[in-house]
Amino acid sequence: MATDIYDIQQTLWAIADELRANSNLSSSEYSTPVLGLIFLKFADDRFDEARVELEGTGSDRRRIGPADYHAKQVLYLPPDAEFDALLALPEAADIGQAISDAMRMIEEHNPDLDGVLPKDYQRFENKTLFELLRAFDGIPSDLGGDAFGKIYEYFLGKFAMSEGQRGGEFFTPTSIVELIVRMIEP
Repeated sequence: MATDIYDIQQTLWAIADELRANSNLSSSEYSTPVLGLIFLKFADDRFDEARVELEGTGSDRRRIGPADYHAKQVLYLPPDAEFDALLALPEAADIGQAISDAMRMIEEHNPDLDGVLPKDYQRFENKTLFELLRAFDGIPSDLGGDAFGKIYEYFLGKFAMSEGQRGGEFFTPTSIVELIVRMIEP
């Protein structure tokens, strides 16, 4: 996959939009689960980075757990909620249920996310979900949070454009977001 953020955005969107077109779902039905998978990929990459840092700090008496990750400002991901675990599922598995369960586990271990993550992946076909996971697995793991934010924002904008005027219901332009952030945290 390309390493230029613009190329990554376009490649991922092309894949996701083609899969959406083949799923008989509208953009508004498709957007939240797709954005949830992008979030999961980002959270998984940060979790993996923190795991490497924390590996040498555990002992026989004390195991590394969610609090250690939270102290590093990283979401804790249980093993079955990790991106690679979902990718490794056999194609015969109910991937929709597995992703929904992963989102529930993430919320359970990260109370700030309680009730926030999408958990309606069962309405997607397994093939579509596997293709999305494979596509998002191509996002380089060394991208920073800013790059993931740009990918996320790009998808929000594309979903908003595909919904026409109604898309404004779930898309806030970058300039407005920046203004709000500056007003809240000068």
